[in-house]
Order: sequence, then structure tokens, then C-alpha cells
Amino acid sequence: MPEDRETPKPGTPTGGATADASYTERLVTLEQSGIKRLLPTQAPYRWNLRRLELGRVLDVGCGVGRNLQNCGPDSVGVDHNETSVDTARARGLTAYTAAEFEADPELSRPGAFDSMLVAHVLEHLPLETCKELMAGYLPSIRSGGKVVLITPQAAGYRSDPTHVRFVDFAALRSLAEEAGLRVERTYSFPLPEAAGKVFKYNEYVLVGLVP
Repeated sequence: MPEDRETPKPGTPTGGATADASYTERLVTLEQSGIKRLLPTQAPYRWNLRRLELGRVLDVGCGVGRNLQNCGPDSVGVDHNETSVDTARARGLTAYTAAEFEADPELSRPGAFDSMLVAHVLEHLPLETCKELMAGYLPSIRSGGKVVLITPQAAGYRSDPTHVRFVDFAALRSLAEEAGLRVERTYSFPLPEAAGKVFKYNEYVLVGLVP
């Protein structure tokens, strides 16, 4: 889209390199590029999400639904890119723009979800916007629910020109703790952190608990 035509939820990024149709097209193309056409490269990441037993997930920054499709059937995605939301819906997923989410009293009520997933989003945003994003959506997660933050490691960070800030374990922990979460654990996936210098699909993962 050439411009956003909605009033977003506080903390939701607007404009920029991830907001228009060309970014959605890029996501779809990357899903089907190279070795991904021949091998089930997403299998380890699907397994990683499922083993966390996240229940009903609010996938913040869901994009075209790559992770959302591996969450529970009653999970919901939200994204600031209208074209990405339309693509996720075309795949049979439940996704909303930020304004649609906020306008729906059932979706935005306190404690409506068991967990929140923020995967490959924080590296696209300035720190203050990340803080606002967390504060804006955390009330939708029930007490005792999980928050999973995932960001790319060094090689993955370098691979995308829309990344603006490197978010490692220390940055994830700081953000989570400032948001009032209790950090349950952090880990590198699927390989040890050293591999992330060359393997662009290695991820930092933080699992936190809502008080």
C-alpha cells in the first residue's frame, strides 16, 4: 500500500520499508526461494513453536502468517501491513490490522490470549517503538501466559536491509524485564549462537511469563 489508511494501536509501527505491498511480495518470494522449494526447512521452527505449548497465540507482526499457521487454530495475527494481512487471510488464517484488532472488544479484552509471539519484528524497530509495542499488546495476555520474543542472529540480521537494530540476548532480556515479564529462559535455535555468525536462520529466543 502506498500509505497507511488506518489509525494504528499505540506502539504499532507505521510506514517505512515493511508497510507496503512490495514487502509482502518479498516475504512470499522468500518462502519459496532456493532450497526451501525442495526441503522442509521450516520443520525445526514449527517444532520449536509447538513444543512451547503456547495455547491461543496473539502473533504480533504476523506478516503473511508463516508462524501463525503453526499456532493453535484459535490463534490470531495482527500486522500493520494491510497486504500481508490480506495474504494471511487468503491462507485461511485469522489476521487483523492493528486498527481492526483494537476495534474488536473480544480480541482486545484483557487476558484474551494465552501467549504472545513477537517473531522477527523487534529488529525492524527503534527501541522506544519496541517498548510501546510490548506495552500496547501485553494487556491482551492472561496472567501466567507466555511471551516469546524471537530475533535473528548476526548473519540473519545482515541479510535484510529493513533491519534497523541488532537485538541479541541482552537486548531481549532488557526489553522483557522492562515490560514487567519474568524471563523463564533464553536459548539459541536451532544451532548454538556461534553458528549465527554464518547461518542466517539462527535465532535468539526468549520465553517470558506474564505476572
